[in-house]
Amino acid sequence: MNAKERHTQSIKEEAKRLGFLSCGISKAEFLEEEAPRLENWLNENRHGQMSYMENHFDKRLNPTLLVDDAKSVISLLLNYFPSETQNQDSYKISKYAYGQDYHYVIKEKLKELLHFIQTEIGEVSGRAFVDSAPVLDKAWAAKSGLGWIGKNSNLITQKVGSFYFIAELIIDLDLEYDTATTDHCGTCTACLDACPTEAIVAPYVVDGSKCISYFTIELKDNLPQEMKGNFDDWAFGCDVCQDVCPWNRFSKPHNESLFQPNESLLKFSKKDWEEITNETFNKVFKNSAVKRTKFEGFKRNIDFLKSNE
Repeated sequence: MNAKERHTQSIKEEAKRLGFLSCGISKAEFLEEEAPRLENWLNENRHGQMSYMENHFDKRLNPTLLVDDAKSVISLLLNYFPSETQNQDSYKISKYAYGQDYHYVIKEKLKELLHFIQTEIGEVSGRAFVDSAPVLDKAWAAKSGLGWIGKNSNLITQKVGSFYFIAELIIDLDLEYDTATTDHCGTCTACLDACPTEAIVAPYVVDGSKCISYFTIELKDNLPQEMKGNFDDWAFGCDVCQDVCPWNRFSKPHNESLFQPNESLLKFSKKDWEEITNETFNKVFKNSAVKRTKFEGFKRNIDFLKSNE
């Protein structure tokens, strides 16, 4: 086994030890196929008020602009599928936000992985990315063979599903590269048929500005009246296109203690959510991604859903 193979193997073993579901590696190079797709998506205003999507266009497509002399993009998946979900009579929170904010949980694991690489292999420079920098994480994960990008524009993995986070380490070390997998969506249109706001405007094309996740998290203005009755009781995020995906039959509960939800989150009824105070909000969502909406934003979402009834 040569050094490149040895390094690749030890990185993948360490990723597994840190609790990652899987690890795939790609050559750090310009994402040629993604460039026109991203450009069209932005030109068609599919990003709504998410103006940050327009920034750093070149960096999104070229990892060598993010890390000097980048050679490899290491993509990692971390399962967040919960063992228990909310009770039936409730406003819904997206499963990824049940526990502690994934940005911090994954950042720590990535730091450990980078430290391991530097200790085991030597002088390696790199940066960790968790969904907060201009990195097209789904494109890299697909390129690394971790799954394919489905008709709902999520990464999907055979026999695993799609309830996982994606993160990257971009490093200046040559490694063995994985190959992309094939698309297994076939003729299925479950996600297109089920989307409550018809945000999946065509197979593989999601209009971000029509997505319930966009409305309940990103949109800072009042929620549009014409969307009344279309939110399917989602108060933060939306899992519909994943819940109906046949591949998610294979989802298995995670074993990350930091992703365990506050008991109240699972037990709250609609009435409990309607009466939530700032203090309770801070307690239930301590260190949670739901904090992004702040109490006022969350209350706005609940009031909007309540007025549908």
